Amino acid sequence: MPTRISSQLNNNHTQYNLRRQEVKKAKVDNQIGTGNRISNLRDDPLGAGHLVKYQSYLTRVNNFEKNAATLSDQYLYREGYMTNSLEIMQRVRELAVTGANGLNTEFDLQNMAVEVNELLEELLQNANAVGPDGNSIFAGTNTNARAFDVELGAVEGSDIPMVQDVHYNGSIDLNKVEVDENKYIQIDNAGNRVFWTENQMLFGGRDASSWQVKEDSVISVDGQKIVLETGDNVYSLISKINNSGAAVKASIDPVTRALNLTTTDARQLWLEDLSGNALNDLGIIKDSSQKPPYNIGNSVRVTGGSLFDSVISLRNAMLSGDTEAIGGRVLMSLDRGINTLTSRVAKSGSEYERLQNDMTRNSAVALNVTKQVSREGDLDLTQAILDEQRLQQAQQATLSNAAKMYSSSLLNYMR
Repeated sequence: MPTRISSQLNNNHTQYNLRRQEVKKAKVDNQIGTGNRISNLRDDPLGAGHLVKYQSYLTRVNNFEKNAATLSDQYLYREGYMTNSLEIMQRVRELAVTGANGLNTEFDLQNMAVEVNELLEELLQNANAVGPDGNSIFAGTNTNARAFDVELGAVEGSDIPMVQDVHYNGSIDLNKVEVDENKYIQIDNAGNRVFWTENQMLFGGRDASSWQVKEDSVISVDGQKIVLETGDNVYSLISKINNSGAAVKASIDPVTRALNLTTTDARQLWLEDLSGNALNDLGIIKDSSQKPPYNIGNSVRVTGGSLFDSVISLRNAMLSGDTEAIGGRVLMSLDRGINTLTSRVAKSGSEYERLQNDMTRNSAVALNVTKQVSREGDLDLTQAILDEQRLQQAQQATLSNAAKMYSSSLLNYMR
C-alpha cells in the first residue's frame, strides 16, 4: 500500500525530535547549574526518598549541635559567676574564722563587718547577673525578672541602711533542650537552689491526724504535680509526696501530729495549691492569693536559709560583737553553704563537659550524613558535561539535517 507523502511530514518529525533533545539538554543543564542529580521525584524515586530522609536528619543534627553550642556558652557565663561567688564565700569564711578567735576588739569586728557587707553586695551582684542576651541567669525560666529582690533596713551597730533580707523572685521550672534524637538536658537555673545553704525543713503547726481531702485537688511540691482524691488522709498525702519524685520527704510529727516536710538537698521549698485547698487546710501555706515560695503558713516553723542569710548573720554578729555566734552556728552555716555551692559548680562543670561531647558527636554525625546526602543527591559533574556535549552535538546534527530537508517539496517526489 503506497505511503502518503506530505510536505509537513519531515517538518513534524524534525520538530518533535528537536523538542525531545531540548528537554533532555535542559534537564542536564539544570543539573549542572544546581549540582543536584535529582530535580524531580520521577528522576529517581528511591533515591529521592532516601535523600529527603537524610536531609531532614541532617537538619535536626545541625540544630542539636547549635543547641549544645548555645547551652555551652550559657554554662560558661553561669559557671563564671558561680566560681566567683565561691571565691567570695571563701573570703567570707576567712573573716569568720578570724572574727571567732576571741582576740579582736569590738572595733576590729565592726571593721571586718564592713568588708563582709561589701562581699555580700558583690555576692548579690553575681546572683542578679544578666547574660549577653539580656536574660537573668539565675531566675529560672523567669528570665526577664531580677532574680533576687533586696530589702534594706536598719541594722544594730550601723548608722546606714544595710541589706536585711533577700527574696527570690524567679521560678523553679526547668528548661528541657534537645541535644540528640529524643535526648534532653534539663537546665536548672533556679537561684534558690544555686545560692542555698542547707536543706530546708518545714514543721507544720496543725494536728493533721483527722485531716481529709474535701474534694479532688492538685498540689505542687517542688514543681511536681501531685493529684489528691476526695477522702485522702495525711498518710496518703505523705505517701504520694514521697513517691512523686520531688526532692522532698514528708512525714508526720510524732508529737504534734502535724505534717513535716524536708528537702533532700540544699534548696528552698516551693509549695502551691494548683486546684483545691489541701495544703491551705493543713496550714502549710496561705491562701492561693499568696505565691510561692513566700506563702508559708504563719503557724509553720521553717529552718534552712540561703547563702545571703549566712553572710547577713555573720555581718550582724560582727556588728554586735557576738563572737560565740560567729564561731558556732554562723561558721557552720557558711561551711554548709560553701559545700553546696562547690557541688553546684561541679555539677555545672559536668554538664558542660557533656555538652562538649554532644557537640563533638553531632559534628561527626553531621559529616557522615552529609556524605550520604552527597552520594544520593550530588551530580557526577564530569559525566553530566559529557552528556551535555553529546546532546548539543546531536542537536546541531538534527538542525543541519533539517536545513537540507526543508529545501525539499512534494515536487521532489514526483520526478
